[in-house]
Amino acid sequence: MDEMVRILAVDDEKDIREIVRLLLENKGYAVECAASGSEAIDYIRNHPDTDLIVMDIMMPGLSGVEACAEIRKHSQAPILFLTAKTMESDKLQAYDAGGDDYLGKPFSQAELLMKVDSLLRRYRVYQGKPQEQAAGRLTLCPEKNCVVRNGEAVPLTNKEIEILQFFLDHGGEVIDARTLYEGVWKEKYLPSATNTVMVHILNLRKKLEDDYTNPQLIRTVWGKGYQLDEG
Repeated sequence: MDEMVRILAVDDEKDIREIVRLLLENKGYAVECAASGSEAIDYIRNHPDTDLIVMDIMMPGLSGVEACAEIRKHSQAPILFLTAKTMESDKLQAYDAGGDDYLGKPFSQAELLMKVDSLLRRYRVYQGKPQEQAAGRLTLCPEKNCVVRNGEAVPLTNKEIEILQFFLDHGGEVIDARTLYEGVWKEKYLPSATNTVMVHILNLRKKLEDDYTNPQLIRTVWGKGYQLDEG
């Protein structure tokens, strides 16, 4: 590795923290640990250059989802949730708070490392994009983890940047949920994935639309999918 990658592992169970730390350190990553959501927030405030956060959801006091929402005020680093809560509603809540990916407990070492590597690879790609890209009223700035709208920078998560980038790469096309999910998440589409796509589109609309209930930028084409208005 050219530069040391810094990862924060957050879990109230010491054994889980140690397992994650050892696995990631064996891959050459620098790993710090936090035992609560509050500790994680404090750490990210002081270390906003952290590259990735691996965080449990079910923790005493501040939950991982609550901590994620606060962390997003200081960092757009990818967040991978580790949790025993694997209901679809739990996943949507995690994504809605700004999480990037999700891994249920118990997890395999190989799957954890695969997801970490994938999130870091995409994060570095979008950080390293040298040029801004305009889409009509929007200017996408991946290297700054934001989009500029009407002269104002709006912070985005990595997944939201990837979604907008996908729309840009398919300029003007109507994109259905399956195509968007498989193109951005790089996973096989299942019917439940439609809800994941809908949550992310809604979050983007809340950030970018004048009235997210009447979207003009990311429009729904009924029966077909979504279209980014580049006019």
